[in-house]
Amino acid sequence: MSEPTILVTGGTGKTGSRVAAGLAAAGAEVRIASRNPLGDKQIRFEWHDSETYGPALAGADGIYLVPPIGATDPALIVEPFLTQAVRAGVRRVVLLGSSAITDQTPGLGRLYGLVRDAVPEWAVLRPSWFMQNFVGGHPVAVGIRATGEIVTATGDGRVAFVDAEDIAAVAVRALLDPLPHNTDHVITGPETLSYAQAAAIIAEETGRLVRHESVGVAEFAALVRESGVPADYAAFLAGLDDEIRRGAEDRVTSVVPDVTGREAGSFRAFIARNWTELAADMAAEVVVLPGGSVY
Repeated sequence: MSEPTILVTGGTGKTGSRVAAGLAAAGAEVRIASRNPLGDKQIRFEWHDSETYGPALAGADGIYLVPPIGATDPALIVEPFLTQAVRAGVRRVVLLGSSAITDQTPGLGRLYGLVRDAVPEWAVLRPSWFMQNFVGGHPVAVGIRATGEIVTATGDGRVAFVDAEDIAAVAVRALLDPLPHNTDHVITGPETLSYAQAAAIIAEETGRLVRHESVGVAEFAALVRESGVPADYAAFLAGLDDEIRRGAEDRVTSVVPDVTGREAGSFRAFIARNWTELAADMAAEVVVLPGGSVY
C-alpha cells in the first residue's frame, strides 16, 4: 500500500511547516500549498483563486487545512474548496481551529461543522494560544523587544500556552493514523499561566526586564487597529482577550501525550530553547503580522 499524499495548506506557516516536515519524516507524500511556490514539493494555491484548487488537490488523499487568516467568515471561502476536494477523492481533513472558537462562534465556528459534514474522516484541532507568539513578528514579541512590555486585555486570566511543535505532532497523527480520529482535539501545554507569569519566566530565562500591562478591551482593540488590523477583526481579537480574563482558557488537556505518546513542552523550556532567536529578534527590525493571535 502506497503512502498517502497530503496537501498542506498554510504549508510555510507556524504549524503548516512543522506538519509538512513531520509528514515527510513519517514517509508520506507531502504537497505544500503556497502563494509563491518554491521547489518541487510546493504548488501554487490561493484561497481567492479557484483555478488553483484543481492542481493542488489532484491525487491528494488528505488535507491539513489552515483557513484563510483574517476572514471573519472563512466558511464562505472554504466551502467551495472542500466540495471540490471531496469530488477529487479526498477522504480525510484535519482542520486547524482554535480553543477560543466553538461551534457557536459566529462566522469562524461554522468551519467545524463544515469539515465534519464534508468528509468521512476528520479531526478539528483546537489549540490554545501559541508559545511562538512570544518570538518572531507577533505583536506580543514586538512589545517585548520594543518596550519590555506585553500589553493585553487579559487581566489575571490564565492560558495553557502550547508549542506549535506539539500542535503539529498531533496533526501528523490525525492525518496518518490508520483509524480516523473523528473528534475535536483541544490542544494545550502542560500548565496554565497568566501573561504576568509568562513575563516573569521570560525575565528569569533571558535576564531582560519584561512586564505585563493589562488594559481595557476597548483600549486594546484600538491598539490592534493601529497595527493595521481591520476594525471588526480587531474587536474580535480584543474579545478573545476578554474571554481569557473571564477564565475561558484556564484549562489543561492530555491531548498531546494521549495522541503523540510524549509530554507537551513547557513554556519555560520553550523560552530557554528559543533564547538565541529571541535575543536576535530584540536587535532586529520586524514587520508585525496581524491575526497571529488566533492561528
